[in-house]
Amino acid sequence: MLSEKLLTIAFDRAVRRGTLEVTLAKGQRHVFGNGGHPRVAIRFTDRAAQRVLCVNPEMNLGELYMDGRLLVEEGSIYDFLQLLLQDTHGELDELPLRNLRRIRNWMRLRSENDPRRSRQNVAHHYDLSGALYDLFLDSDRQYSCAYFERPEASLEEAQLTKKRHIAAKLMVEPNQSVLDIGSGWGGLGLYLAQAACAGTVRGVTLSEEQLALSRRRAAEAGLSDRVRFELEDYRSTTGSFDRIVSVGMFEHVGVASYDAYFETCARLLKQDGVMLLHTIGRTGRPYPTNPWITRYIFPGGHLPTLSEMMPSIERAGLVTTDVEILRLHYAHTLKAWRERFLARWDEAKSLYDERFCRMWECYLAMSESAFRFQDAVVFQIQLAHRNDVVPITRDYIGQREEALREAETRKAQTAA
Repeated sequence: MLSEKLLTIAFDRAVRRGTLEVTLAKGQRHVFGNGGHPRVAIRFTDRAAQRVLCVNPEMNLGELYMDGRLLVEEGSIYDFLQLLLQDTHGELDELPLRNLRRIRNWMRLRSENDPRRSRQNVAHHYDLSGALYDLFLDSDRQYSCAYFERPEASLEEAQLTKKRHIAAKLMVEPNQSVLDIGSGWGGLGLYLAQAACAGTVRGVTLSEEQLALSRRRAAEAGLSDRVRFELEDYRSTTGSFDRIVSVGMFEHVGVASYDAYFETCARLLKQDGVMLLHTIGRTGRPYPTNPWITRYIFPGGHLPTLSEMMPSIERAGLVTTDVEILRLHYAHTLKAWRERFLARWDEAKSLYDERFCRMWECYLAMSESAFRFQDAVVFQIQLAHRNDVVPITRDYIGQREEALREAETRKAQTAA
């Protein structure tokens, strides 16, 4: 069959190191690679599965794995992705795939995440059971890229380091006001109030689950008077803030809304204020997000390139004062999440079902692969209205991080 021939050609081109054993639906067995590690064995349960994988692999690989029509009998779905991506980086350039990407790119530029759609998109992912996130996140529920100062750092250490790194770049001074756009479960906002001594923190989110936990955490910390969380679209936020931070939210804005996003930030940021945007992005050409991810995991999501963001930043009248690119930090973060999730598979299955667990494993594996073998990175972009509000060298970041470490130590000693 044509699909069998196309599969063998594609696997032969992609798998150069390691070993991939493929058993087709009729029992034929093919082996690809150089015989090394990792070693992966997959099996198709029906001939239609082979055909749809050829037609649209970006969409159908995840669906076939979720539905149990593509079985990984040796190794893991992550190992399989490694074999496919470690040398090709996903650039096989099959003609049908190129045409599908052109169509998706056209749709990406015209799809706007208005407030109603944004609320629906957020609920799809972030309003899942909080018990699910407790299975694999750190104790502070940081659901964004950690910062590994040391390769052997634990997830908890790296997430604390991330908050410290962001706070240092924000240069928060005592009694200043901070706006946290996309405030998650409240961990960063609470850190800015406790360690950085922010006067007030206003966190806005579209997730009711996140809002409820954030408010409870602020109350338990005795900070409800200084740290407030609201169910609010960023476009509706009013006021004037000394500092604005946004972590892991911009990926959900959508290209058509970039102007509105940065214009809103410019309106809310004081003239001598500082903003820090932390977002997943790409270092290559602008490119539509994997369609399986947008259907099942992050509807409306898009990973921007700097070339997509900068025109909107410039039109908003903001000055880019610093850009840092975190490369493999998120790969390490996702590896820790994936291992934690797999270790607690049965608990996740009791919350949802086996298909959901395979979906979530595939999501974490695909994401880690994108950071490890493709062009996904994290951008930390510092913005201001003027070019004189941030020191002219980066020495202040390390100095402020050290001061924050000392504040963390004092807080821990007081709590003890």
